[in-house]
Parts: sequence; structure tokens; C-alpha cells
Amino acid sequence: MASTLGTCSIAVFSSRRHSSPSIHSLSLIKGQVFGCKFCGGIGFHGVKGKSQFSVLTVATDINSTEQARRIASKESQRPVYPFSAIVGQDEMKLCLLLNVIDPKIGGVMIMGDRGTGKSTTVRSLIDLLPEIKVVAGDPYNSDPEDPEFMGIEVRERVLKGEQLEVVFSKINMVDLPLGATEDRVCGTIDIEKALTEGVKAFEPGLLAKANRGILYVDEVNLLDDHLVDVLLDSAASGWNTVEREGISIAHPARFILIGSGNPEEGELRPQLLDRFGMHAQVGTVRDAELRVKIVEERARFDQNPKEFRDSYKAEQEKLQQQITSARSFLPFVQIDHELKVKISKVCAELNVDGLRGDIVTNRAAKALAALKGSEKVSAEDIATVIPNCLRHRLRKDPLESIDSGLLVIEKFYEVFS
Repeated sequence: MASTLGTCSIAVFSSRRHSSPSIHSLSLIKGQVFGCKFCGGIGFHGVKGKSQFSVLTVATDINSTEQARRIASKESQRPVYPFSAIVGQDEMKLCLLLNVIDPKIGGVMIMGDRGTGKSTTVRSLIDLLPEIKVVAGDPYNSDPEDPEFMGIEVRERVLKGEQLEVVFSKINMVDLPLGATEDRVCGTIDIEKALTEGVKAFEPGLLAKANRGILYVDEVNLLDDHLVDVLLDSAASGWNTVEREGISIAHPARFILIGSGNPEEGELRPQLLDRFGMHAQVGTVRDAELRVKIVEERARFDQNPKEFRDSYKAEQEKLQQQITSARSFLPFVQIDHELKVKISKVCAELNVDGLRGDIVTNRAAKALAALKGSEKVSAEDIATVIPNCLRHRLRKDPLESIDSGLLVIEKFYEVFS
């Protein structure tokens, strides 16, 4: 069983024609996923859906001055450790990549020993995040094509027939500090406008900034209960509603929720734990050679961050291109009805409460197939993701000594045999 969990394989598909977008080429890159090399450089021509709204795209008309300003701004930021330079922790990296490909999976809860690179890995995602279309000047990153992700003001403009000005913006990653106040998270009255103009105006908070992006909570098991309640409400409805100081406002707040923590510091509330789509367990690397490699790589980064990042630039760009291609290819991935039935049977026999486990497993398996460039989900794809999708949803037995992930994989082979 241990050998089965520790190994995996991804087929590299040769060029062939498909009824959906055609995959021209697949090539291996050095980035590692769940213990093996994974295919990259997926190129194909997708069929882009046309927006039902009047949209003016200005992103392609950015002048050289604006581009230079963006580059200068990026270089002035604090250097981030490259994602492709992280050694080991393949389960955690896979869960993060799948959530970037399909944000509807619902986020990742990462639990493990201290000093195992949880925060470093999550923050390294920022270099790989793709660009998305947003309405220019909108504080909620409204989607110009999907009413579900539109702020109220943008939706009213659409109903009036106004033309929306659209720009491409990189997906946001917002850190939620443990000491944040509820006003800063949810938003509050704009004091400056109240004093200078005598009007009640809303000042958006972190949830508004995180809409259509990533909300990261480090040491999430230490988060105050009142902030946990706010996250639960937003995660359940996808909207943040603020009622205070005579202001009543609601705005979209759909984000990928990523949390990390050390189980020794306390358990997470079951209501919040269930909101995480996937659960990754991180352990300390025991192999001496790998530990030496990690120490050497970290020393290189600390000595010269720019040179270290430049050495991984090509791998980072290939991985970013693969993520972008997988996001475009995802709508064309199919999963057989027979496999769906078996997934639900595993969930039922494990006494998983609710249907979130079924839904997340289906979505994660399709995202993995898109990452591999496959048109159909295989049983191997499901075997790879199902422990992470169901592990945290099992009822805890205080007398049970077997890891919940092993229980899931045992039941999987029993059902899929």
C-alpha cells in the first residue's frame, strides 16, 4: 500500500487531433508534481465563448510606459522563492496547482510540522498566477462576462447598456493576518469621505480585494472565532454583506481559501475545515541528501535572490504556461458516469457527511486530467486526488490509529477493483 501511495505516473501524450481543442505538443519540464515529473508546454487552440455584454478591452493597448512601470513595480517587491525550486512536498504542490486551475475546488488546508515550507510554498504561487479579465477601476475585481462575479455597480452599468472598460490583471493573493480586525476584513465606512464630503461611503476590506483571487491564512487554527464566522459566511454564500453605521452593502467575495497550520497548536473548527476543498498533509523530509539540497538551495536564495530566481526563470515560465493551458482546456475534460458512481460509492461507504466530497473529488480529478492534457478522467487521476478530497471529511474515531488518508485509499481500491 505504501508503495502505491508513493508512486504515480503521468503519460506523455503525442500530438494528435481532438474534437475539442487540439493538443499540439506535450513536453516534460523540471517542475515536480506528486513524486514524478509532469508534462508541460501544452499548446492548443481553445474555443473562446463570446461575452453577452458590451466589453471594451484596453489591455492590449497598454503603452510602453505602463509596461515599464509594471516591471519596475514587480522588481521592487520583496523577492519570492520560486515554486519550481521547492524540493519535495509534492502532495501540497499538487493541491495548490489544481486549485489554481479550477478555483471552484474550494481551496486547500495544509497541515504539517513547523519549518516544512508551508508558507513559503503558498506564497511562491504568486509568480504562477495567470491573468484574468477585470472591469477597470472596480474595487471588487468584477468579471465583465459573468454576472455571478459582478459587483452591484457594475451590474447596474450592464443593465443600462454601458460599455465596460476591461483590463487584464493578475490574480490577487491576499494575506489575512491573525490580528486583523473585522472592519478591515469585511470593510467599513470611509471616514475620510464622511469628514470631507459629509457622505456615507463604503471602504472595501480584504474580502473585496480577494474576490476572484486567493485568501491565505497562515496558522489558521489560531484565527479568532469572530473572523472564522466571517470567513464561513463568505465561503458559504460567495458574497460579503456589511451592515454598519447606516451602510448596507453586499459585494461578491468568491476566493480560493488556503490555510496552513501545525496540528500541535490546536484543531480547526469542523465547520471551517469542511469549507476547504482539499487537505494536504506535510511531513518533515527524512532523506539526508534531500535535506542537504534544501539547505543549499535556501542559502543560494538568501545570498542572491535575483540570481537564484533568474536560474529558475525558464522553468517558472513553462509551469505558468502549463497552468494557463490547463485552465483553458478544463471545460473540455469529461468524466465517465461509471467513475462518478464509484466516487459517490466511496463517499457513501466512508460515511462522508454531505455531498461536498463527491463534488470536490470530481472537480479535482478533472483539473488533474487537464494538467496532464487528457480529455478524459482516468481511475488513476481519481486515486491521486481522492485522499486529499475526503481525508478531512471523515468522522474522527479517537481509538483509530490508521491515518484517514490510508482509509480513503483502501476504500478506493475496494470499490474500483
